[in-house]
Amino acid sequence: MTVVPDVSVVVAVYNTMPYLTECLNSLVKQSIGQDRLQVVAVDDGSTDGSGAELDRFAALYPQTFTVVHQPNSGGPAAPSNRGLEHATGRYVFFIGSDDYLGTEALERLVDAADQWKSDVVAGRMVGVNGRYVPTEVFQTTQQDVDLFDSALPWAVSNTKLFRRELIERHRLRFPEDMRMGSDQPFTIEACLQARRISVLADYDYYYAVKRDDAQNITYRTNWQERLRCAQRLVEYVVTRLDPGVRRDALLRRHFGSEVDKLLRKGFLELDEAAQKQIHTAVRELTVRYLGDRLEAQLPVGTRQRLAVARHGELNDLRKLLRELAEPGGPRVIVDNGRWYRLLPGFRDSRFGLPDSCYDISDKVAGWIRKFTASAVTWRTSDDGNLVLSINARNPWRHLASAGTDAVWISAGDATATVRMVLDEVAGTVAFADFPVSALIEAAPSGRKQLTVRLHTIVGGEESAGFLKLKGRLAAPRRVVRHGNRIYLITPYTNNKARLVISVTGITPRRLVGRLRRLLPSGGK
Repeated sequence: MTVVPDVSVVVAVYNTMPYLTECLNSLVKQSIGQDRLQVVAVDDGSTDGSGAELDRFAALYPQTFTVVHQPNSGGPAAPSNRGLEHATGRYVFFIGSDDYLGTEALERLVDAADQWKSDVVAGRMVGVNGRYVPTEVFQTTQQDVDLFDSALPWAVSNTKLFRRELIERHRLRFPEDMRMGSDQPFTIEACLQARRISVLADYDYYYAVKRDDAQNITYRTNWQERLRCAQRLVEYVVTRLDPGVRRDALLRRHFGSEVDKLLRKGFLELDEAAQKQIHTAVRELTVRYLGDRLEAQLPVGTRQRLAVARHGELNDLRKLLRELAEPGGPRVIVDNGRWYRLLPGFRDSRFGLPDSCYDISDKVAGWIRKFTASAVTWRTSDDGNLVLSINARNPWRHLASAGTDAVWISAGDATATVRMVLDEVAGTVAFADFPVSALIEAAPSGRKQLTVRLHTIVGGEESAGFLKLKGRLAAPRRVVRHGNRIYLITPYTNNKARLVISVTGITPRRLVGRLRRLLPSGGK
């Protein structure tokens, strides 16, 4: 009697040594047991010994491994389809041949699918060596996940457990004319047809590895293939779903990821012919499929790039990308409490774009809080009073010219308005002076630690954070007279590098006690 394995793992392989060995070892060590497991590995014309490594594992585990060798097809779609032809398990799981699984991954996935009668189960992914992986959808375990009302569209790789009966009933296969991105139409279609989609966040199931040579197909694909991938993915969605919020949920991912990535800094490194081709293609996609409702759901940076690509000329797009890549932070204008980035298209009648495309008010507070104290010194003010002066720096160069008073620094209840100036090297330098009298009045008991904080107010919303010191503290402690009393004021940083000002009143009793400790034999 033929025993049907619980799960068939399909591995498309092309030149992934030595990562392949760790991948295969993670499969044979699965807690589900080799009697419940089938591994179908398809060597797509490897030239680095990957094919021989597959044959070695097949010799060691003949009841578990099925190895297929074929000429190179140019992408993972064809070997993945060949793997499906040989899969016999109740479920199918796809793994990249440079990735690996947690030891209990398959057992947990199969158990969840059986218990919940799920057709698709996604397990939490972990990035290795700086590899980006989606995280939002894996925050909590969910028996039922809606493709259109969750973060699942941002995690539609095929690295999931699929019920094989679903795959065969709907004849799901990978489009072999897509060198990259072919797993997305496959996964989306499976999710559209699935009775139930589940997510497991209770274990590290899948380890996605960024290779040291950056030769994962995601990192080495050229612009023509990335453009074709973006076009195909958008076209696939619009042919499968009618216009509306469901279609927008998937297109938001494709415009926000594959299409937008075509217009990142690598665009400026291409020759003019390539830039023209990408610009024309992106413009066509946005004109045909990017409606106002969908556009409003995209991040501000994506909206800016797509809007200028749609309404502007190639030179406008180049100028936008150059300015976005400039160091020192964005050029801004503050108007009626809102912060706008001064980029091509802003209030330009040629484009007809709303101000909201350039509104960065929700990001400003975070950027302003990047101030770090660079110096703390004592000085005498113009009116002859002693002040404790704090200099803080922010790499955002254009903050100094924003014309805003939305920043101030406090030490306990004492506050100092910040004066900001531009330093071509350091960025924006803020100066805050605390009169000694204000610090003493903020410590009415004569003994208090005043933590220094940076405050911002943007769009009517106030936020605050600790001001940390970068470098060595320059200001020494200082004994000062205020009225009839003497105080010791000590600036210092705590163990978290936060700037603190200690104010201690020195009474005659304390002074005598201090002198006794300093004198030989305790002052006797």
